Amino acid sequence: MLNEFKEFAMRGNVVDMAVGIVIGGAFGTIVQSFVNDILMPPIGLVLGGVDFSDIAITLRAATEDTEAVTMNIGLFINATISFMIVAFALFILIKGMNTLKREEPAPPEPEPAEPPRQEVLLEEIRDALRAQNN
Repeated sequence: MLNEFKEFAMRGNVVDMAVGIVIGGAFGTIVQSFVNDILMPPIGLVLGGVDFSDIAITLRAATEDTEAVTMNIGLFINATISFMIVAFALFILIKGMNTLKREEPAPPEPEPAEPPRQEVLLEEIRDALRAQNN
C-alpha cells in the first residue's frame, strides 16, 4: 500500500497540482495585500475617508462578558475584489494558454500530379483495343 501511495504521489500530475496550489496560495496573498494595502485606501479616501475593513453592521453590542457580534461587510467587499482580481488573472492565463495550444490548420492536400506520359498512352491503347473488340 505504501508503494502504491508513492507511485500516486510521484506522478507528474500530482506534483504539478501541488506546485500550482502553492503558487496559487502565494498569488492569493499578493492579491490580498494589493487589495487591502494599495487599492482600497485610495478608494476609501475618494469616498470620504472610509476604511472598508472597518465597515460592519453590529448585530449585538459588546457587553462586559461577551464580544460584539458583527457582520463585517467591508471585509467581504475586500474579499470580493480580491476574488475578481484572481479570477481575471486566471482568465488571462487560460486565454493565453488556449491561444498557444491552437493548432494551425493543416494545409490543403495538393492535387494529384498528372500521370506519366507513357501511362496515358497505354490507357489510350487499352481503350482503343476495347473499342475495336466491341
